[in-house]
Amino acid sequence: MLAAGRLTATSFCTRRFASSAATSDKFKIIVVGAGSGGLSVANQLYNRFEAAGKSLNSGDIAIIDSAEYHYYQPGWTLVGSGLRPKTDFRKPLAPLIPKYITHISDSVQSFAPESSSLTTNSGRSVSYDALVVATGLQINWDGIKGLPGALTDSSSGVSSIYSYDTCDKVWNDIEKLDSGSAIFTQPAGVIKCAGAPQKIMWMAWDRFRKTSRGDKTSVNFYTGMPTMFSVKKYSDALNALREERGVGGYFQHNLVAIDTSNRKASFKKADGSTVDVGYSMLHVTPPMGPLNFLKNSPIVDSAGWVAVDQGTLQHVKPEYSNIFAIGDCSSLPTSKTAAAIIAQAPVLTENLFSLMDTGKISLARYDGYTSCPLLTGYGELMLAEFKYGLEPKESFAWADQSKPNRLFYHLKKDLFPAAYWNFMVKGQWFGNKGLLRPTYS
Repeated sequence: MLAAGRLTATSFCTRRFASSAATSDKFKIIVVGAGSGGLSVANQLYNRFEAAGKSLNSGDIAIIDSAEYHYYQPGWTLVGSGLRPKTDFRKPLAPLIPKYITHISDSVQSFAPESSSLTTNSGRSVSYDALVVATGLQINWDGIKGLPGALTDSSSGVSSIYSYDTCDKVWNDIEKLDSGSAIFTQPAGVIKCAGAPQKIMWMAWDRFRKTSRGDKTSVNFYTGMPTMFSVKKYSDALNALREERGVGGYFQHNLVAIDTSNRKASFKKADGSTVDVGYSMLHVTPPMGPLNFLKNSPIVDSAGWVAVDQGTLQHVKPEYSNIFAIGDCSSLPTSKTAAAIIAQAPVLTENLFSLMDTGKISLARYDGYTSCPLLTGYGELMLAEFKYGLEPKESFAWADQSKPNRLFYHLKKDLFPAAYWNFMVKGQWFGNKGLLRPTYS
């Protein structure tokens, strides 16, 4: 039981989650990362203890993050489509962290899970009773030769929706293209929101069509993946849409280099050969992976992701049972999206609360649910929802969610951003359950 800042439970819980007043160097719970997952779960944890009548003291939870701003990254596709200014999707981080949560404006240098502590870049040693890792992943811009320079060159025709600094360049490049070849790329492997590379492609295709440039502009999709999408139901529908709209599909083609002076993009094929393709406009999705500082950490798997149980989100090593992870940095075998985080956060919260309260994990389990709102044009969207095993898990029984729908479009464009800023970052948004926290039995 937790009361007046004190933990008492089983002998295990008493030993692992020893009581101590919150100080500048010791916290009951530390959340590393103040992105979508970190802000959401930190607030949910505080609210969960309070709802149980076991309120944490102010400062018992700390968030470690040195970022100046917080971003709603799913909005960058809307920026690239000319629908919203990018300033709608950035806010200063510090005001988003409530006063009852300590904000440590620093970055983690290393973890010492055997002593339930970590060291920050400034050399500060901080200990915890429980740790939540929510650091996100790393975008490897230099993984494609010539890409960093191309993105800073206003005349290169190269852009990407995958950063705040470059997402508005996408719209500029779409609008500047009078005719020629527009190429959209996706790498093989793990990326944030695997549908985003073609979301912006479909919006560009529709924009060209609506502004009488469709007949003068070819649109082609070069992807390192073998299909349009990982879930067969949606992949088949997207491929049929591609064929209907005359969009070229080049599968198992990975972008490896860009030559802006000659407007050439080099792709590596499955057989190891390379092909050069000319472009007028090139939208790039860069390769991504685990953060560098995590790769050699004792808490990650061989690929560099924080190794957690796919149902409980608790670390797979019993000796690290007071460590959890959420979102893009985790080893969870599901797509890395904000929708996945929405489904993961209450499960993690319930299990961590139960562990700290009773010494045991609760019955809460994450089924791998994630969602990808696939923009297919202005006023239309295909809402892909699925779970582990790449099985559809859809919310709207009345609709065929593999068919573009105007209602779904407005969910993406209007509802989701509002719900994010007003509720999710405060730990109060639970996806298709709205403001009602899920219960588990």
